[in-house]
Amino acid sequence: MPRSSDAAQTITPELLAWLAAQRASGLADEALLTALGAAGWSSAVAAEALLRGRLVDPATAQSHSGHGPRVAVDDTGTMVDAGDRWVKVLRRVEKPELWEFAGLLSPAECEALVAAARPRMARSRTVDTQTGGEALNRDRTSQGMFFTRGEDALILRIEARIAKLLGWPVQNGEGLQVLRYAPGAQYRPHHDYFDPAEPGTPSILKRGGQRVGTLLMYLQAPEAGGDTVFPDIGLSIPPQRGHAVFFSYPQPDPASLSLHGGAPVTAGEKWVATKWLREREFI
Repeated sequence: MPRSSDAAQTITPELLAWLAAQRASGLADEALLTALGAAGWSSAVAAEALLRGRLVDPATAQSHSGHGPRVAVDDTGTMVDAGDRWVKVLRRVEKPELWEFAGLLSPAECEALVAAARPRMARSRTVDTQTGGEALNRDRTSQGMFFTRGEDALILRIEARIAKLLGWPVQNGEGLQVLRYAPGAQYRPHHDYFDPAEPGTPSILKRGGQRVGTLLMYLQAPEAGGDTVFPDIGLSIPPQRGHAVFFSYPQPDPASLSLHGGAPVTAGEKWVATKWLREREFI
């Protein structure tokens, strides 16, 4: 294995080649992280190396009009290979292209994400397309936090699963965001793409291009309320732990019918994790 010194932690082609060989032999990311740490690599550099070396199988990287995420179902049309598990398809909508999945996350993974996110929660912000920065938004009354991409073994495993499920490279995803909706909290209907007409959008797009898809994963269902709603198509999806909803929007336009929101929670708490996909590598 290529070793590292404290003075130089450079991700070399040799390191990436070694990682590829270990993956091909069946070694899991958790074991690779342990091995890299023992060889002197910092956890942050080791995680980034794993991310750079993990590419989606080209056979699954199909597209909308030449580019974009795509779900590849099995011959029955009911299951999708997510790498370390098969995920069941509960619903498919043609426009917007929308999928509802069961069992994307295990109960233990949901609990672990909530436990890791809980001490880091703060009032949720949204991207400000006026300035290119972030701002509080009265339409969004949740609390949230972001994990760094590849932050630890749990995040690495989930990101790899998402990449395989959606046929889209890990590198082209933003960091995983976890949100908590207490009673009364909601997110009024909105679009996830960045409005091309807004002055701050060119600055936002420098980090990885336009958003092209959204994956919502339900970590904890409330006792009542909290449905994910799509007003343009009259669809309402109740949250269920471990389930997920994916929808894409190849063009940043309301005609994508991707308007969506989180209905108010009326009892209990709703916890969700969101992964936004970008056109290019997100930096």
